[in-house]
Amino acid sequence: MAGAEVVSSVPEVQIDSDGVFKYILVRLELGKEQREVVRGTRNAEYHNHIFEKLNPEMEKLGITCKCLGGGKIEHNSKEKKIRVFGESTGYGKADHSVTAEKLKKVYTDYEVTWTDDKK
Repeated sequence: MAGAEVVSSVPEVQIDSDGVFKYILVRLELGKEQREVVRGTRNAEYHNHIFEKLNPEMEKLGITCKCLGGGKIEHNSKEKKIRVFGESTGYGKADHSVTAEKLKKVYTDYEVTWTDDKK
């Protein structure tokens, strides 16, 4: 598989189906190919726990990961709403507008909003 195929084979968004949880925005790089992906889960006590799970999976594919920042996601599947906000103490604030655009591609029938507010 060429670099572009490897990088594009990685799902752009993987988040939990409901609740409020931490998320990170990560840049994947393989040769000249790069792409940002969103990962979020309520199983992560800290943002780096998400990165520590993703990074070894990507390394096996030869992909380098760089965390661009983090925040929180509030996902309400019943009302079909996602809100992106907050920041990561360790990684800083992700560009929530980028995260929101990626979420809109996957959750096409959702209302996706973002704010730089902490809560």
